[in-house]
Amino acid sequence: MSFSQNIEEVLLETVLGFENPEEQREFLELLRRGDPIQSERLAGMLAVQAKAVSFFREAEEVRTLIAAKAGAELIEGRSEDAITALTDPSEEEAPGRRIGRYRLIQRIGEGGCGVVHLAEQQEPVRRHVALKIIRLGMDTERVITRFEMERQALAMMDHPNIARVFDAGATETGRPYFVMEWVRGLRITDYCDENHLDLSQRIDLFIEVCKGIQHAHQKGVIHRDIKPSNILISDEDGKPAPKVIDFGVAKAMEEGAGADTVLTVLDQFVGTPAYMSPEQADQKSGDIDTRSDVYSLGMLLYELLAGRTPFDSKELMAAGVTEMRRIITERDPIVPSASLATSPSADLRKIATSRACEPGKLAGVLTGDLDSVIMKAIEKDRHRRYETVNGLIMDLQRYIVHEPVLALPAKRMYLFRKFVRRNRVKSGG
Repeated sequence: MSFSQNIEEVLLETVLGFENPEEQREFLELLRRGDPIQSERLAGMLAVQAKAVSFFREAEEVRTLIAAKAGAELIEGRSEDAITALTDPSEEEAPGRRIGRYRLIQRIGEGGCGVVHLAEQQEPVRRHVALKIIRLGMDTERVITRFEMERQALAMMDHPNIARVFDAGATETGRPYFVMEWVRGLRITDYCDENHLDLSQRIDLFIEVCKGIQHAHQKGVIHRDIKPSNILISDEDGKPAPKVIDFGVAKAMEEGAGADTVLTVLDQFVGTPAYMSPEQADQKSGDIDTRSDVYSLGMLLYELLAGRTPFDSKELMAAGVTEMRRIITERDPIVPSASLATSPSADLRKIATSRACEPGKLAGVLTGDLDSVIMKAIEKDRHRRYETVNGLIMDLQRYIVHEPVLALPAKRMYLFRKFVRRNRVKSGG
């Protein structure tokens, strides 16, 4: 946790310690005189806190009513099935059931935080949406508070490459849910492979993803779990349209984890290991900033171009948390071109074919600029990475137009070769 975050928590705890609302107002006024910006942020946090507490209490009241109703039905001699339908989460999430103005169609995903359903919104417009219900047992006051803060941040974002959040509420049993844009598409790696996109096409698509992440950063949201399954590609007017999903969900996780997501309360280990930055894996580092997303994007680009990540997901998961953390924080990744050069011939042939390239040439295309751009993005020392996602975008755009990339030292021969290549392209030679 950063120093500024610590200050905010202390201020929030202080103002919440005042039972008298008038004392709270006096404290905020005093803070406003010394630091207007911090005062405004604290007032916003108080508003979110109040809404979450109200939400939590309403959920508890719903549970109480359901328990009372179930007891009444038992007294009236009704069947246990009737009671199960009220209290069993699987019954509440059965296809055809209504949650608010949404009718559940089918389960389409599951993660450490909740279950995602394809649903039909029935009013005021009819459309398909993705409805995510918080897992039973995770609907604590703290989780609800953090989800509300995250939802407000998401509501500020408006970008074509980010899946939108439409709505939020609670089920009849008081379990929070979110309603999001339903993206009918393939994960980015599968889409690129199935459509045999070459390296240039993959880079173009990746840049669009980066633009979405950069927009989120400008709005103060860090994704922290960038991976292929959180970037879905659909065809719109014959062109691939990427959508980044599950923004900030990792921030609200407290316990439980999906098959490829590690999270423990004690270790504060949250994310997907193969794409996780060293500072995110290091339990001693609570200061996570936008450069953590830069690292994850670099790992994604590595996989898009070289066909694999430098650290295998299955091996990381099998290694255990301690060894996994050591690998991520200490082991240097091999450069993408070298990874291809050491691949078995059958694997290399498959990787190259899906990239519309000859096996013998693929490693050579990556050698140099692309190797350097990727390795700069996934530097273990975040101070040596690109400062922003936009910096990564600009270097890839330089590569596309044959300009020198900043990831490489400006050696005279390198600059000369780029100059010749760029002018040859312009002249049609």
